[in-house]
Parts: sequence; structure tokens; C-alpha cells
Amino acid sequence: MRKLHPDLSHDELVEVVEALWIAPVHERRMVAVELLDAYADRLVPADMALLERLLRESRTWALVDGLAGSVVGPLVERAPTAAAVLDRWAVDDDFWIRRSALLALLESLRGGGGDFERFGKYADAILDEKEFFIRKAIGWVLRDTARKRPDVVFEWLLPRAARASGVTLREACEPLSAEQCAAVEAARRG
Repeated sequence: MRKLHPDLSHDELVEVVEALWIAPVHERRMVAVELLDAYADRLVPADMALLERLLRESRTWALVDGLAGSVVGPLVERAPTAAAVLDRWAVDDDFWIRRSALLALLESLRGGGGDFERFGKYADAILDEKEFFIRKAIGWVLRDTARKRPDVVFEWLLPRAARASGVTLREACEPLSAEQCAAVEAARRG
């Protein structure tokens, strides 16, 4: 996409995204997400309001995950002041928005950096949730973080093992050592 339109401006990007998004057709909205991903470097902190609206209107992981992980996440990395919006999202009534707060941190954590303390704060507050998409997101971020920083994940997870769901633990333990997984399972059983 960028090869065909390397000079697409911020305003042109937003205009095209809005035109695609207005009709609630999944394929059109998916193209909008792909455009935002391809031109994520054009976005500025003020665009968090637009991104939040798109996330609220998505109502499916197929759109939410790409928007949160590939669009919001890089924007927050480039403009850390935008992370304050994630703090609000982490306690939002809409579980898709809470999921977005978690997944916005995924890419940087996956790479071995990122703000694990922020993620841990969000995840700890919603660890008891029954919503599958929250449980899965917590486990997913823990799993991908543990691939580079297993001890960080293990230390965070161990005292919370009894509160975590099975799906969260299965995901999180995947890259951990057999000894660490056994300790987590023992902590879960009490």
C-alpha cells in the first residue's frame, strides 16, 4: 500500500479510513484497519479519540486486535503521553476496550521491552473476569512476554495463579520452564 501512495498525508489517511468505516461491512473495516497499520507513523496522540471510536464500533476481535496491537500500540510507543488513555481504557465498562488496553502493550512486550508494570497493573485488576476475551488476552500477552522474559512473567503470575483462569494459565505457561509451570500449577491448587 505504501508503495502505491507513499505521500499519503495524515488528513488523507483519516478521510479514507472514515469513508471505509462508515458502512458496517467487515471487509471495508478490515481494509481501514490495514491502512491504519500501514500508515501508523502518520498518527498523532490526538488520533486516540478516533481509534477509541473505531474500537468501540468494532465489536469483534478480528478488528479490535489489529487496531489495538498494530495501531494503538505503536502510537503509544512513539508518544508515551497517549498511554494515559490506556489507563482509562483498562477500567472501561466495554470489555473490548479493556482488551484493547492490554493488547496495545503486546508488541513492545513481545519484543523484550515494553511497560510490563503497566500491563501487570491492568491485568491484575481484571484477572478475575469471566469474559473469555479478557482471559485470553491476559494469557496471550503473558505468553508472548515470557518468550523473552520468562522470569518476569513467572514472578508476576505465581502469586496470582489461584485467581487466574485456566485459559490464562495455559497461555502464560507455554514458554515457561517445566519447573516454573509446576510451581504455578501448585500455587493454583493452593
